[in-house]
Amino acid sequence: MTTDIPAASPDHANLTIRGLSKYFAGLHALEGVSFALRRGEILGLIGPNGSGKTTLINVVTGLLPATSGQVFVDGAEITNKKPHQVAHAGLARTFQTIRLFRDLTVLENVEVAAVSMGLSRREAHKRAGEVLEEIGISRWAEMLAGVLPYGLERRVEVARALATKPKFLFLDEPAAGLNEDESEELLQKLAAIPAQKDLGMLIVDHDMRLIMRLCQRLHVLNFGKTIGEGTPEEVRQIPAVLQAYLGKAAAGG
Repeated sequence: MTTDIPAASPDHANLTIRGLSKYFAGLHALEGVSFALRRGEILGLIGPNGSGKTTLINVVTGLLPATSGQVFVDGAEITNKKPHQVAHAGLARTFQTIRLFRDLTVLENVEVAAVSMGLSRREAHKRAGEVLEEIGISRWAEMLAGVLPYGLERRVEVARALATKPKFLFLDEPAAGLNEDESEELLQKLAAIPAQKDLGMLIVDHDMRLIMRLCQRLHVLNFGKTIGEGTPEEVRQIPAVLQAYLGKAAAGG
């Protein structure tokens, strides 16, 4: 498996990231990152702490401007669009730090996301109910978000993102803070979403057991650069990945 990743080309059924770079006062947080995400696919974005994973999500979704490079959704460029424009183009995301409206119910939290996409309150109510049922948390619909257990908060975040009917969904550490049982339950729910919703899913997480079981492909960053891409089994054999994670020069070294 080579680590020479070809530049992605815009495609009318893909999210395409091409040569994306982000510099902060001389620090190269991202440098020339390229890949594509297809509908129905789950892609894991992995790398050591500080490798640029969350920065990449923030640049793609409009929270940070790109220094250079391009982002396309279904062939249309969205580089450096505002977050609400990115959302309307079909990208939704969750955050490392949970951002629920704690004084609203679970249902109302999800309704807010649907209303932000232009739905009426009645339409948003219907969509929110459907999403909560799909994620398996409808029984908590009338509970205030501020009193939810942590694992349920994570699932409400996913439900809010899904309520926008995205073409592509970015999940930033959705299993953070979950115990083994909660992580397993989340895995089962996430695994079904791309096929059910015809969307592409990108996941950043440090739960490598979840990542390796859930993702068809992995894209690996280190110091803002791509050091490998492929199936989980292929990525395990890439010397640069082994060195970044384990300090090994090569497999078995």
